[in-house]
Amino acid sequence: MSDQENRNGTDGAPDRPPAGPPAAPTPVPAPEAAPEAPPVPAPDGPPTTGTGGTGRLRRVLVPLLSAALVLGAAGGGLAYTKATVDAADVSAPTKIWEKPAKAPSEDDPAPDPREGRTDGELRRKLLPVPEDFRLGPDISEFGNDTELSGRQAQALLRQSGKDLPSRERRRHREFVEKLRVQGIVMRTYASYDDEFTAEIQISRMKNEKGVKDLSGFQSGLVDALSVFRDGPRIKGHKNARCFLPPKDGDSELETMFCTAYQDEYLISFQADGVKPFRGKDAAELLKDQLDHLVSPGEYV
Repeated sequence: MSDQENRNGTDGAPDRPPAGPPAAPTPVPAPEAAPEAPPVPAPDGPPTTGTGGTGRLRRVLVPLLSAALVLGAAGGGLAYTKATVDAADVSAPTKIWEKPAKAPSEDDPAPDPREGRTDGELRRKLLPVPEDFRLGPDISEFGNDTELSGRQAQALLRQSGKDLPSRERRRHREFVEKLRVQGIVMRTYASYDDEFTAEIQISRMKNEKGVKDLSGFQSGLVDALSVFRDGPRIKGHKNARCFLPPKDGDSELETMFCTAYQDEYLISFQADGVKPFRGKDAAELLKDQLDHLVSPGEYV
């Protein structure tokens, strides 16, 4: 299914498988081995942090980690946050969101357009947009509330390794195929005060061991780079880790990346905001998502 062209709320972008004589017992196959995770690249050497070094380091590493942890993000949240803050009219009165007059129907793909679409089991795993948020900026060409089929998701994952050396690219492709991705859903969130945006992606895979290994690979990538700071812990979710880029006194913006897993689901999270960055609020949003994944509707 592919409705990637839709945007926002009801237009939100996406989609998110004769009896006979007794026979000899069929041997039970051994459990499928998890794919061997791609090797974590070792850094070329200690990062240079001389004059302007931290800023240059951030410009290189933030897009790298964004690509590794949150597919297709490409810094869209950062660009949106900065543009919104720069254009803000602090003298303008606050506009309160009003509930639309249209009554929701059971067949409506977005019964409450403000909360995001709910047509599809995987879509319903995404956290509904909280009251103090709205749907955020588009994720590349996919819109801000999207579902990708297993085939589309697998193609996107394969593409994420296109810049690797040929040998590692082949290993990456084999790893992706063994994960047996069933689909990805993506949604973005923007706070009404325009101080930060967040992107949440949930990938469902048949290979649960592979999900755990992939999350471990993402965390290992950050540890190998050795310059990222630890982000806040997510209470009640030991399988979640968050990271912050190196400090940059010249930038007005901050980014936080998180990766988590639960059963067959891999959760990727990115928050972008102005300084002082509301890291605790971003972490609470991720906690709500993880709580919702475990017990839908009980995260409040």
